[in-house]
Amino acid sequence: MPLWTADEAAAATGGLATSDWKADGVSIDTRTLKPGDLFVALKDVRDGHDFVAEAFERGAAAALVSRVPEGVQENSPFLIADDVLPALERLASAARSRSRAKVIGITGSAGKTSTKEMFRTALSRQSRVNAAEKSFNNHWGVPLTLARLPQDAEFAVIEIGMNHPGEIAPLARLARPDLALITTVAPAHLEAFGNIEGIAHEKASIFEGLGNEGLALFNGDLDVTPVLSAAAAGAGVKSYEFGFGPELFCQLVEVQVTANSTTARARIGKTPVVFKLSVPGRHFALNSAAVLSAVALFGLDLAIAAQDLSGWQPPEGRGTRERLLLDPVDGMESFELIDDAFNANPASMEAALETLAAAQPVNGAVGRAGGRRIAVLGDMLELGPDQDKLHAELVDRPSMRSIDIVHCVGPRMRALYDCLPMEMRGRWTATAAELANSARGLVDAGDVLLVKGSKGSRVSLVVDAVRKLGQQVPGNERQA
Repeated sequence: MPLWTADEAAAATGGLATSDWKADGVSIDTRTLKPGDLFVALKDVRDGHDFVAEAFERGAAAALVSRVPEGVQENSPFLIADDVLPALERLASAARSRSRAKVIGITGSAGKTSTKEMFRTALSRQSRVNAAEKSFNNHWGVPLTLARLPQDAEFAVIEIGMNHPGEIAPLARLARPDLALITTVAPAHLEAFGNIEGIAHEKASIFEGLGNEGLALFNGDLDVTPVLSAAAAGAGVKSYEFGFGPELFCQLVEVQVTANSTTARARIGKTPVVFKLSVPGRHFALNSAAVLSAVALFGLDLAIAAQDLSGWQPPEGRGTRERLLLDPVDGMESFELIDDAFNANPASMEAALETLAAAQPVNGAVGRAGGRRIAVLGDMLELGPDQDKLHAELVDRPSMRSIDIVHCVGPRMRALYDCLPMEMRGRWTATAAELANSARGLVDAGDVLLVKGSKGSRVSLVVDAVRKLGQQVPGNERQA
């Protein structure tokens, strides 16, 4: 069964199909387009109409456009609409309407993509689950994910993000989730919201997409939990809370973090659950508890889901761990890299530092400096007028006491650098490119190196440079 026929897509979008065609997928990027996809010519940094010819060369079944581009034959298979993005949104709405899948909507200041992937892992053995392969959570990512929803899917997991007020509610109304999950609320995008209460109200607007039978699931340990609870009540839906409190629907009773794993004991409703993750992180345990809570609310087998979560790995750039050989002959000449360079705010930064603190370096060879916990920390962006204070306060995190060296990248991270004890102070550079150029001096055999920062800080350049220093240890390839 094709994902879309020309007639179905034309009826959904109100557009004109110039010929009869069938599409097996939907794409907005010719670099990842597969033969048989419907290419959607969105306007973003570049105008997608400029790539329609390439899309057809790569085997696109048709192109959703607002005009026939120059250099493309007029008899090519088109779906012509007045405006491409609204047409994609209408296609998404039609996909949602025809689907019988239970839709899970996820938002939160941290952990959205990791939790989405946890759902994929926890649900896959018990159902046909569909989720975006990347962090598609904005004004085009949500409709794209919905437009790709197979008709036979039983669950769909949708990320919903924001940078400014008023972004989440329209996307939630488009997705119409059966369960809306808020992973956490933390200082992020403060430039746009002013305070954490404003962020909580925006996150809670995901509940506006829930129907009368919808379920609200959110962190019950937050200072702003009352804001979330009130929003769920205002939406007229049932709410459930997870966290460490004994009165919550899901209580994490105990969490043990080791260098390579996390073991947790929880109570979900009245059911005791034990689960183990193959990665360290208290925050990962909390997100897993949310996933298992949803599994229970949907009536699926908790034991199977808990067992399957043991095979989950963080998406690339969100805590991925790998071991790299500095000497391909001597297996002892290696170090561990923790790639958490995709995004950062104070809450996720603290979680990453806790993970580094739990890691176990290996003593390097005689005369080498290895055996250290090292952090490369890039700017946390969009934190508003208190940004210097929020960066400097990282020095007071308990996990900092277990870290040997901290390198700082960016003008905002200078506030932390100036507060670091001299024995911990590594390098400060204005840009990630400067630090990447001296990557060889950052790490030695036996070290554990964390790289963390907002995407705009570009500390991923440091990750790339460090990876080039060695070869991946077989069996320790990074998971994505």
